[in-house]
Amino acid sequence: MMNTILVVALVCANTVAAPDCNRDTALDVVTGPAHSLQECLIQGPTIAAGSGRAADKDTYVKTRCEQRH
Repeated sequence: MMNTILVVALVCANTVAAPDCNRDTALDVVTGPAHSLQECLIQGPTIAAGSGRAADKDTYVKTRCEQRH
């Protein structure tokens, strides 16, 4: 069975307000599969950390869980 949830970790600059942080405004977008909503919420920061930009003091990570199309 294919995963139906997609983890989306958005790495945004601190100058971007959290409500405005989206795929278009993010410095980096990291995605991965998840089997459940709980797994998605846990994996978001983890996959963002793997991008190498999440540790930057000038950025923050916003995690979203999306249905796969």
